[in-house]
Amino acid sequence: MAFKAISRAAKPKRRRHGRLLGNGTGLNRKSYGDVLMLLLVGVMAVFSFFPLLMAVSTSLKPIHELFYYPPKILAENPTLDNFRMLLSLMQNTRVSFFRYAFNTVFISVTVTVGHVFLASMAAYPLAKLKVPGINLINTLVMFSLMFVSTVTDVANYLTISWLGWLDTYWACIIPTIGGSLGLFVMRNYMTTIPDSLLEAARMDGCSDFQIYWRIVMPLSKPAWLTAAILMFQQVWSMDNTNYVYDESLKTLPYALSQITSGAMVRAGAGQAVGVLMMIVPAIVFIVNQTKIIDTMASAGIKE
Repeated sequence: MAFKAISRAAKPKRRRHGRLLGNGTGLNRKSYGDVLMLLLVGVMAVFSFFPLLMAVSTSLKPIHELFYYPPKILAENPTLDNFRMLLSLMQNTRVSFFRYAFNTVFISVTVTVGHVFLASMAAYPLAKLKVPGINLINTLVMFSLMFVSTVTDVANYLTISWLGWLDTYWACIIPTIGGSLGLFVMRNYMTTIPDSLLEAARMDGCSDFQIYWRIVMPLSKPAWLTAAILMFQQVWSMDNTNYVYDESLKTLPYALSQITSGAMVRAGAGQAVGVLMMIVPAIVFIVNQTKIIDTMASAGIKE
């Protein structure tokens, strides 16, 4: 009897989920979930990478392959002729190509830095101070996200014309710098910062601006990095011809659109333009994405 009891105890037991305790050859529900999640992420990565692959491959196709139907994903005879044609066309522009590039970089950086600074300063009191009518303001900010910038073009043009800013950098910077997306993102993130942390800073004699700059901004790094990425990508591809008519003040998207607006023979150069305009925003996103992931783990302390 004792031998039978020992032999029964020595047999491996089964969990309810079907995993063997003895040799561990089975898979529990968590393992199946991990495999399913990995497959789902892999499929999403393929779909996300496909447009980039298609854009680069198309820019390397000879002119006759651009008009294949149905289109082919990969180029049969890859060539750099499209980029050579684009460089040749750039040399014949009315203004130096580097002038267009400088205008784009200057406007993009200025708008991004200014937007993050102004939006964060507005988000702090909306998130952490008792402002009269704060609920109404937050509601208006949320509803403003529903409207595209085209709705305000007429009002912006009239205001800029009245201020005498037509044909200046201000015409490109001021209407864009006050976007509501960054304000919405940073305000929502700042609400997760504990009020007790700010009260302790006030007891130490810190002013509201010191609390905002030394405590709230470092803890809100993931939020304002996200706002900076979104704003930079928006401004980088912005065409400022609505407010600027001086050729020396126009941006790179305008110059490249004029270069590729010719006959069908420039279709290859147009594909090269798409890749060229995509490189800088992609690099900015990749670099800042790693910082956002790192800071998400440690910033934004919650009570």
